[in-house]
Amino acid sequence: MSTFVMMAGTSDAVDRGGDMTRSADRLRADDKSAAESVPSGRLVALTVAAEELSVSVKTIRRRIADGSVRAYRIGRLIRVNLDELRAALLVVVGSSH
Repeated sequence: MSTFVMMAGTSDAVDRGGDMTRSADRLRADDKSAAESVPSGRLVALTVAAEELSVSVKTIRRRIADGSVRAYRIGRLIRVNLDELRAALLVVVGSSH
């Protein structure tokens, strides 16, 4: 297990476990990519989404687990984009004519 220590007044991380350290530039790049992946739609709690779409919270959790729906963690809270979820759950049923 590697421990990273950020030195005060510098942008370099000191590795205390033998692994490669991530440079300050890499950390900034990760922050930028995370900001670019922020959803533009309405983020709601799983219970709100389940009620809105008339499905169970368990169904939404299953979809998150299988990767068909993205979930966003805000602190300890899990949120889903209601528009993304609606699109993922929408199933077109053919006519029987």
